[in-house]
Amino acid sequence: MRLDKYLKVSRLIKRRTVANEACDAGRVTANGRPVKASYEVKPGDVLELALGARNIRVEVLAVSEAVTKSDAPALYRELT
Repeated sequence: MRLDKYLKVSRLIKRRTVANEACDAGRVTANGRPVKASYEVKPGDVLELALGARNIRVEVLAVSEAVTKSDAPALYRELT
């Protein structure tokens, strides 16, 4: 699944266009490397998002096309 779509489905970022812009601006890294929105996300990847004053670091646990709002946090695990 594309990174921008994963960020939206997992609800880490609210809209796919915002996720796409964050990737283009270099504010999203996967496994320590800046990546584009077209990056293929797979379980085990470590994503880091720099969103304003917030820095979020998560490990991808699962990839799913459609997820309910209550199940979205099961797609990733937040790292410290």
